[in-house]
Amino acid sequence: MPSAPSATILFDGVCNLCNGFVQFVIEHDAAGRFRFASLQSGVGQELLRDHGLQPQQEPDSVVLLEGGQAYTHSAAALGVLRGLGGAWGVVGAVGQLFPRFLRDAAYRLVARNRYRWFGRQEACWLPTPELKARFL
Repeated sequence: MPSAPSATILFDGVCNLCNGFVQFVIEHDAAGRFRFASLQSGVGQELLRDHGLQPQQEPDSVVLLEGGQAYTHSAAALGVLRGLGGAWGVVGAVGQLFPRFLRDAAYRLVARNRYRWFGRQEACWLPTPELKARFL
């Protein structure tokens, strides 16, 4: 049985790259520590506001909510990797050694072009019945 989730990942539900990232996290999160919600959902919008973030026309691709804090851009992606532990945790920790302005510039470049490079869906991805409990 998975442990109680301790972090929530908000993701762009129509972005193929973001959906791939969620699938990656599910596959590598054996402890079941992460929950998920799309940024476009009512729950996602409410969680953003609860953490002092304003919903945007084109949402950030990934936001990590953990320990009462909201992490965006590279801090979110690297925080998720750290939370996975093992080799991915090491990758996340090493990534945080780079200056944030450089990490965030690279993150924003990919985020700005994610639909063009990876495509988008017409509707948010729906989890399987087995995964539904991990989605808000």
